[in-house]
Amino acid sequence: MSEFSASVAARQRQAKGKKGRKIRRNPEKPIQKYRFYIQSFFLFLSLAIGVRFYFFIRFLESGGETVFVSRPPGVDAYLPISSMMSLYHFIKTGVIQQAHPAGLFIFLAIVLISLAIGKAFCSWICPVGMLSEWLGNLGERLFGKIKLPKFLDYPLRSLKYLLLAFFVYSIFILMSDAAISAFLGSPYNQVADIKMYYFFADISKTALIVITVLFLGSIFIRNFWCRYLCPYGALLGIAGLLSPHKIRRTPESCIDCAKCAKACPSFIKVDKVETVWSDECSSCLQCVDACPVADTLEVKSLLTRRKIPKKKIAVAIVSLFLVITGIGMITGNWQNTISKEQYLQHYEKLEQYGHPTSTSDVRSLNRDAAGQER
Repeated sequence: MSEFSASVAARQRQAKGKKGRKIRRNPEKPIQKYRFYIQSFFLFLSLAIGVRFYFFIRFLESGGETVFVSRPPGVDAYLPISSMMSLYHFIKTGVIQQAHPAGLFIFLAIVLISLAIGKAFCSWICPVGMLSEWLGNLGERLFGKIKLPKFLDYPLRSLKYLLLAFFVYSIFILMSDAAISAFLGSPYNQVADIKMYYFFADISKTALIVITVLFLGSIFIRNFWCRYLCPYGALLGIAGLLSPHKIRRTPESCIDCAKCAKACPSFIKVDKVETVWSDECSSCLQCVDACPVADTLEVKSLLTRRKIPKKKIAVAIVSLFLVITGIGMITGNWQNTISKEQYLQHYEKLEQYGHPTSTSDVRSLNRDAAGQER
């Protein structure tokens, strides 16, 4: 018998054995209900932060005439670039920059979650991820599941890494340590959240068109923004690859139904691999929930080879986030040190504040920062 014929016969025997054996049905309940609860909690938290920030802006717009509402520190979550710079600055100097201290702890929590459990922030906590998921569900009901061909999908997926590379190059290669420190303490960074508010409140026609395209794109192509353009997701995807906890498939008990692959929102061929190594995996566990066979698709530690129960994963995600951000609160590094009087002064000069937009601007900032250190 030739080697090829022997291989075919072996596969036939394996398939026959799978069909003939008794299958133990998966007794575990799905985790998606709890994931929805957690997503909803963080969505409502974000909305509450947004409402409070709106009244803070109203106070500034009134010149201090209306009732003062303090700035919510949680808005720092929407300043990931400043937060990444703050973390780098903290690692280099041991100093927590006080313009947006909450951002450092939020950013650190998100990265540590990814290192521990995978890119779980995107599917369990991120409000944009939840909105994208809803739009994708709507699109599938209206038009079915649409997946771009590989010759389009792969180049588009690289865009978020190019954006991440641009930020890394601009910040950590072009900017000196002194320039990063100077930028973090600059008036622009102190009011970056206010600038961001007006970007959306007084949105330009071009920005509105771009957001509309992203919105519609997320209906037709699931996770359009997250899959192709989000540099934050690119960073967390890289961190997630380093996680020791992976989704693993047991081929011996797998019945090749491909339900796991059909359930995966990231189009990962879970049914074709033993261990899911993918920067697109967001640890949503929809594939694990879809598996009908007991002890076949599970989250396991690559170190101990032990199974990690789904509820423990949910608890770990929330606990890591709350513990790390709680440390920021307990240590007094949550609310910034900018007084309302200083904010009112900054607000009067808001249009005068800007940030580096070119390599020449960065070099100029490097020179100015070096001169201040002398």
